[in-house]
Amino acid sequence: METDLRELKEVLQRENEEFRTLLQSHASCEVRLQELQGKGFLNEDEKVEEVTIKKKKLHLKDKMEAMLRHYRNGNPAVSGSR
Repeated sequence: METDLRELKEVLQRENEEFRTLLQSHASCEVRLQELQGKGFLNEDEKVEEVTIKKKKLHLKDKMEAMLRHYRNGNPAVSGSR
């Protein structure tokens, strides 16, 4: 099952521009979070940024998961937007 999910993600990444954009945005958020978490101390603006990025990252993941569910259920025409 995990292999099927990995394969579906690869297909969507290759063939679906919206999914690819979501995946790239999610990865960018992860990079910035790693930068922030690598600091010894965050000022108030950085703390707010960290929370905002975490929320955005979760939203992106939810959208990608919705797209994966639609594709798994045999409905590739439905986009991941809510």
